[in-house]
Amino acid sequence: MPTHDQTAGRPARSWNVFVRGRAAFDGLEHLVGGVGTAILALITLIALAVVALTCLVGVGLYLLPTTLRAVRAVANRERARLSRWGPDVIIDPDPVPPGLRAALLRPATRREVGWLTVHATLGFLGGLVGMTLPFSAVRDLAFPLYWKLLPAGEAAGAAMGLWEVHDWAGAFGVSLLGPVWILIALTATPGMARLQAWPGRRLLATDPGTDLALRVAQLTATRAAALDAHATELRRIERSLHDGTQNRIVAVNVLLGAARRAVRRDPATADAVLERAQDAAEQALAELRAVVRSILPPVLADRSLADALTGLAAACPVPCEVDADVPGRCAASVEATAYFVVAEALTNIAKHSRARRATVMVRRHDDRLQLRITDDGRGGAGQDGGSGLDGMRRRIEAHDGSFELTSPPGGPTTLNVSLPCGL
Repeated sequence: MPTHDQTAGRPARSWNVFVRGRAAFDGLEHLVGGVGTAILALITLIALAVVALTCLVGVGLYLLPTTLRAVRAVANRERARLSRWGPDVIIDPDPVPPGLRAALLRPATRREVGWLTVHATLGFLGGLVGMTLPFSAVRDLAFPLYWKLLPAGEAAGAAMGLWEVHDWAGAFGVSLLGPVWILIALTATPGMARLQAWPGRRLLATDPGTDLALRVAQLTATRAAALDAHATELRRIERSLHDGTQNRIVAVNVLLGAARRAVRRDPATADAVLERAQDAAEQALAELRAVVRSILPPVLADRSLADALTGLAAACPVPCEVDADVPGRCAASVEATAYFVVAEALTNIAKHSRARRATVMVRRHDDRLQLRITDDGRGGAGQDGGSGLDGMRRRIEAHDGSFELTSPPGGPTTLNVSLPCGL
């Protein structure tokens, strides 16, 4: 009877086997992808060699820029493949050098040509070897099923030529090699995939300052977007105060002056004028409260983002369902941006989409706040349609977020927003 320690160790061993199998499958997948880019690299390398030879007679100088762009395209394809499996390999933003001298003097171009040579040869061979391991396992495991159908010479030379197969015992002996191939594949495939990817990560990486320069450029653009969004918000508040609240207060002042003069001449008329002044003051106060709420809704501070979005959905003319799962709180500016994005989106749905139903889904994944707003309307929404989408995009990008709108004609419309949760 197995002990408690033995039964407790079985799930761990099963999980370990699963992890190894998953790693081997991922390694095989990347080896296959590496063979694909290696074939492209081999074709490009042959073309580059032909162009280099024709440069001796001058003809290749005209083809060199096109060939170097092909080298860059294949290298960028490998960068994208490697970025899907591990740390990102940033694409070099600099253009391809136009001439031979400039290309030879540029370290990135020399590294790309070096990677092309290594990947087209060793990367291709390593990928083929890794791809043959599962085929060898299947071939030997199934050998007893088809060995009778093989010609006498092929059946005799099975098992990698280690022994001759003339009977069923020999056929089943060959099938015992199948688990050996599986064990080799589980053990070696992840390492072979890393070995195949190593030249790309070594040679296709950008210069040390490139990543920092791209980040500085991104932060500069984000800062400009934040300043633009801030200026736009100030103009909106100023316009709301000038066109609404200020006019109401001026009307109150005029009505109070009229009531003051009417007190001496006709007290009965003064009462009606004071009533109108009180109504105007109440309207001015209501508009002032609306402007204050538009700056930072009090419901976000008093309750939560989910409650605030539920309130927006309840006030929307189109039936709207809110599915919010946001554990904890995000930064106040991030929650305010999410609130106004949803408010603007629901306003657009009510005004333009002719939708019968809308859905707002909010999730928090790690340090990102994900919003998805969908409706079953007519679609065709665009950022240049005057519906406020461009302002939403600028406000989101000011927080270093992402904005993606999908709205084909006929619908449905889906708006995906991702915001950093902040501190």
